[in-house]
This record gives sequence, C-alpha cells and structure tokens, in this order.
Amino acid sequence: MTVKLILREKEFEVRPGMTLLSTLEKINVMPEAVLATREGEMILEDEILRDGEVIKLVSVISGG
Repeated sequence: MTVKLILREKEFEVRPGMTLLSTLEKINVMPEAVLATREGEMILEDEILRDGEVIKLVSVISGG
C-alpha cells in the first residue's frame, strides 16, 4: 500500500516504512519548510510512516 502526503493542493504517495525525513527528501520538499501532522498531531522527522497513513504538510512562513 502507500502513505499519502498532502501539501497545499498536491498529493504525493510514497511507500511505507520510510522516515518522514527521507520521504520529504524523496518528494523534494525541504524539511525545514514544513510541519508534518498525522491525525492533528505534529510528528518529527525520525517518525516511521506506516501503511495507509495520511500526513498533512503545513508550510512554515517566516518574515519580519
């Protein structure tokens, strides 16, 4: 099966068993540019993604 990552209007499907960090690298998203949530809870870069999960990626905005 797959893990689904959602960033804005884009959806990515990747294989389970990878860490969040390696998954972000695979889909060319800079880890420091997003926050990842699973079921409303923030997850860390070393989290192993499991089959059937939906991970929502929220862009981090900074400014001054």
